[in-house]
Amino acid sequence: MELSIIQSKIYTIRGQKVMLDHDLAELYGVETRVLNQAVKRNMERFPSDFMFRLTVEEWESMSSQFVMTSQMKRPKSALPLFFTEHGVAMLSAVLRSDIAINISIQIVRAFVTIRQALSAPQQPDRYEDLRQYMEEILIDQNEINEDTRMQLELINLTLAELQMEKRIQDKPRRPIGYKKPDGASMAD
Repeated sequence: MELSIIQSKIYTIRGQKVMLDHDLAELYGVETRVLNQAVKRNMERFPSDFMFRLTVEEWESMSSQFVMTSQMKRPKSALPLFFTEHGVAMLSAVLRSDIAINISIQIVRAFVTIRQALSAPQQPDRYEDLRQYMEEILIDQNEINEDTRMQLELINLTLAELQMEKRIQDKPRRPIGYKKPDGASMAD
């Protein structure tokens, strides 16, 4: 599994890097309820610094961030569990499968990579590179916006011309053909 996929499932909640029970279950290839049952049977292995449950208010304010786990899919009484790096490591012991062990190792590596990236001293050149890159993106965006504006003006002009042509065509015309002696045309 790619490290970036795992890293995208690591959130910062209450100042800690954590993973959602639903995401972990998906990675381990088990149902969320199976993962939660295994945890429930082994609660002594999951102290509060390994795992915690959100309050109703926290979950309601955050659930829009978790597209995969909407409030509709989870009963209100079953608030999600969030696991810290240590809790994820403990899950491999609780689930006891080769997949769980391998995934746990990869997840712990993802946590370590994030921690190293956050603690590494930032290089000034990198900030300059990022600033320059952002400026280039803004310039490109402005050019695209200008091109789009010009294209819309061209479309509006074309539409105006078509409307004028339609108005000209909509003028009543004299019928073509011979007229009957009583004034009606033969085409009628």
